[in-house]
Amino acid sequence: MTSVELINIEKHYGGYHALRDVNLTIEEGEFVVMVGPSGCGKSTLLKTIAGLETTSAGTLRISGRDVTGLEPGDRGIAMVFQSYALYPHMTVAENMGFGLRMAKRPKAEIEAAVARAARILRLEEQLEKKPKQLSGGQRQRVAIGRAITRSPDVFLFDEPLSNLDAALRTQMRVELSTLHAELGSTMIYVTHDQVEAMTMASRIVVLNRGRIEQVGAPLDLYNNPENMFVAGFLGAPRMNFVAGRVTEASGSSARVVCAGGLDVGFEALVEKMSVGDAVTLGIRPERLRLDDAAARIRFTGSVRLTEYLGRETIVYVDAGPLVTTGSDSGTNVFTVQIADVRPFHNGSAVSLGFDPADAYLFAADGRTITHPKAVAKI
Repeated sequence: MTSVELINIEKHYGGYHALRDVNLTIEEGEFVVMVGPSGCGKSTLLKTIAGLETTSAGTLRISGRDVTGLEPGDRGIAMVFQSYALYPHMTVAENMGFGLRMAKRPKAEIEAAVARAARILRLEEQLEKKPKQLSGGQRQRVAIGRAITRSPDVFLFDEPLSNLDAALRTQMRVELSTLHAELGSTMIYVTHDQVEAMTMASRIVVLNRGRIEQVGAPLDLYNNPENMFVAGFLGAPRMNFVAGRVTEASGSSARVVCAGGLDVGFEALVEKMSVGDAVTLGIRPERLRLDDAAARIRFTGSVRLTEYLGRETIVYVDAGPLVTTGSDSGTNVFTVQIADVRPFHNGSAVSLGFDPADAYLFAADGRTITHPKAVAKI
């Protein structure tokens, strides 16, 4: 059953076009995460679903009902904000049951709903405490509990973990995923943190300048981005991009040469290329290999900086005449991610390599033109 349906949604603020022809269907029980850079429209879209923003055009349906013109309280949604927004003079139990009290629900129903939410969120021992006596993670759980007690058709989360420290964010990611599995409810979650998106979502919606760039399962989007924007946005460290031109083309094959002499042959492209076409080669940091004589494509550079992260090592390599793109200004630094800890000295010479099958090729307009890569089944 379809839980949320967005049809040709538009949103204008005067001359500013915040949402552009947004079409999205979310099935019942999905955990959908919306990501994108600041100003992409993800929070505006969430608030439009909630009814906190009106649409300039289009139709919004929740559980089959047209709610486009309905007030937030009539839409069957509950929203959890970045700010906990708890009443400091109320206990945890009173905060969690506040919405039901305002709806004049029977006392027994309120107590049962609060008890159920407290059990799910492991807050039974905190019910008589005031918010100031709780940790940040506990306060966020209370805010989520307030939403649970309303038994909504759809849960909306607007960057709920951004105020927490790194350890608490990790803990709350696990708790929210567990909560979704237990409730089986439809959840729509907005974040700027791609790690949250990759680890929590059943599907990710990538937005850019008010448009949906791509929708899909996390690994599908990571392995098979439809364009250069999605490829560069998903992944930390981000994908390395190098500008090049097609020097040979035959059927679905092409040879690409980049500035500095990097020469890569591509097979099974999804469309034919022509000699002289401008393209961009992409390779993820974890697919670059250091000092590996078996790599089919190799070039040299020198270590500029090394970051030791315990479980992995990030090496920034100055590749001289090779210029990476995809940012405001070009640079000749490649990012390499190694799944162990190895010592490197700044300035030391290294060889970088990769296999063409691991590389991506993007057309001049940013479209991915390499054949889709296999995705491991989970």
